[in-house]
Amino acid sequence: MAGPMKPNDPNRGGGSSGGGDDKKRAPLGFFSIVLWAVMLVFLLNTCRSTVKNASVHTVPYSTFYEWVEADYVAQVKLESSVYTFTLKEDAPPLKELVDQMEDGIGALGTLFNQLDRKELESAASSAVKFQVGPVHEENLVERLVAHGVDFDTDPVTQEQYMLSAIVSYVVPMLVMVVALIFVYRYMFKKMGSGGGLGGIGGVGKANAKVYVEKKTGVTFHDVAGQDEAKESLEEIIDFLHNPGKYTEIGAKLPKGALLVGPPGTGKTLLAKAVAGEANVPFFSISGSDFVEMFVGVGASRVRDLFKEASKMAPCIIFIDEIDTIGKSRDNRMGGNDEREQTLNQLLAELDGFDPGKGVIVLGATNRPEVLDKALLRPGRFDRRITIDRPNLAGRLATLQVHTRKIKLAEDVDLNKIALATAGCVGADLANLVNEAALRAVRKGRRLVTQEDLLASFEFVIAGSEKKNSVLTEFERKLVAYHEVGHAMVAYKQKNAEPVQKITIVPHTEGSLGYTLLMPEEDKTNLRTKEELMAKITVSMGGRAAEEVVMNTMTNGASQDIQEATNIARNMVAMYGMSEEFGMMALGSVRNQYLDGGYGLDCAQDTAAVMDKAVKAVLDVCYADAVKVIEANREDMDKVVAYLLEKETITGGEMVAILEGRDPALVEGAYASTHAKPLPGDIEPPARHIHIVDEPIPMPAPEADGEDGEKPAPEGEQPREDAEPPEKPEE
Repeated sequence: MAGPMKPNDPNRGGGSSGGGDDKKRAPLGFFSIVLWAVMLVFLLNTCRSTVKNASVHTVPYSTFYEWVEADYVAQVKLESSVYTFTLKEDAPPLKELVDQMEDGIGALGTLFNQLDRKELESAASSAVKFQVGPVHEENLVERLVAHGVDFDTDPVTQEQYMLSAIVSYVVPMLVMVVALIFVYRYMFKKMGSGGGLGGIGGVGKANAKVYVEKKTGVTFHDVAGQDEAKESLEEIIDFLHNPGKYTEIGAKLPKGALLVGPPGTGKTLLAKAVAGEANVPFFSISGSDFVEMFVGVGASRVRDLFKEASKMAPCIIFIDEIDTIGKSRDNRMGGNDEREQTLNQLLAELDGFDPGKGVIVLGATNRPEVLDKALLRPGRFDRRITIDRPNLAGRLATLQVHTRKIKLAEDVDLNKIALATAGCVGADLANLVNEAALRAVRKGRRLVTQEDLLASFEFVIAGSEKKNSVLTEFERKLVAYHEVGHAMVAYKQKNAEPVQKITIVPHTEGSLGYTLLMPEEDKTNLRTKEELMAKITVSMGGRAAEEVVMNTMTNGASQDIQEATNIARNMVAMYGMSEEFGMMALGSVRNQYLDGGYGLDCAQDTAAVMDKAVKAVLDVCYADAVKVIEANREDMDKVVAYLLEKETITGGEMVAILEGRDPALVEGAYASTHAKPLPGDIEPPARHIHIVDEPIPMPAPEADGEDGEKPAPEGEQPREDAEPPEKPEE
């Protein structure tokens, strides 16, 4: 097959078009069309009657009797259901109606601007009609004759009545039915349902996309950084290729595997890679595709999906965002809840199909804590495969995959990029590489350099530079001391990460400047208390510099305070790093793979004490930051002066200033504070000196003198005491 197609494509065998189930549902679909047609016809007739009677005024029979006695009535049409009559031109009721039309009121008020008074009264007498319900009165005809009222009636036969009903109702209804049938057939054809009448709009059909053979375009070669997950899924692929090897020994393959992990780690990509490696049809559908406004549609789509998958077995069913329909059931859900019925049908289908056919169900979610326990029990989703954030080796492999088609310069070091992107997922790395390629094109280069990759990393975390932003001298000085405060505290802290870059250029993410810290080795989730305290102290360095140097406080430290408070709160509530509570856990994780937040599981009094413990940690770290700033005030002034001049400096330039060296001699756009200077007292070459390594030609040989010695070079006198050079010792 050339590409994806719907499960019920008529070009594929085994479709549900024309099957027994569709034949059973066809009468119900036709009945629904007829019902819609009847409703539309009655609606149209009602609207027509309303428009027809827009200028007819209904009056009580007593008023009609009075007007006949007063000789106001000009003509009456007697019918079995209603009497319709008109008034004479000089009738007072008609004049009152014309007076109302002069004020813009009445059925013919819009004609007043075009007609004069007499013309309007004449038009009103013929256009305005009155109607009254019939009342049995024996001498009505004599009364009408006595007052000179013209009256008549239309004789209606039974045949004419039937013909009128047919023209008014039956014919329009047939036209509506035929039109709706063609419309629904066209909709079914567009939706790939085979053109049958199985329900209104085919809402009960599954919308899964089918990729046959390797049409997913993805294999394990395209997935990097998830070696453990690929190893767990290789057994499923081997079973689809060689089912007899497992059934011979009596083993059964798990019916389903649940892929769990943070967003962007490649759960959907890994599922497509499984199908690509197995060379089997791949059904891909999202959990939200099962949910509709009609109760029972989701369950119908689940049945249809598994029926189609059974016909194409062996195959793989992939349900993305399965938490949409797989949330835990509770008492708040009613008996007719659409999501609960869909979940119940999914549970029944997972129990019902034979695993020996080779139908594998893969689910993906980043909220496993909300899934129903019945969905996770053995026999349904037996395996839980974690797709976590990649480590250093995984990030390096992911960068290598995403840079296959990118033209890289010789100075690109992907290991350094992998170190800098700690905590990033595969989607972040793909975006980083793409931004670097775009930046290289903007700069007019044909190769992506290391600077492009690091600059794109900064663009992702801080946004682009605000070129039109103008700061006053006081604001620039304040921002400079704030950022240098972070850098100085990080440089003096033993367990802090090295400083790579300091800038006071405003960026689009709201920061007026930032200090970039990058680790020199891969850090796992395991952090010591000293490292966490150092991280809090570095965050406090900006505010400490504001108070010590500028004797003020600004709102620029809000993000630093938020980050430091979160770390301190986790230390007290989750990590057991406080003297007040020790090893007591005060909270539990709620969304492990989303925001990582937790909820408190303690009393309000305990939470109040916890807040005091958090404040104590912050106070200790802030005091340490103030000590570092006060002890290095003179060095900070030197770094700030250079930063105000350059606006952006590296960590290596800051170290050169602190050590009394020339910062202009520091090489590298991202030199770290841990970069080692050249050994000895040898100064590094200046940046703008161009050194060329070329061979020096030897002078041409000249004729020997009379004594057999070579003449001395031009401009040099021969030495009398010169001795021949000694041979080196062997």
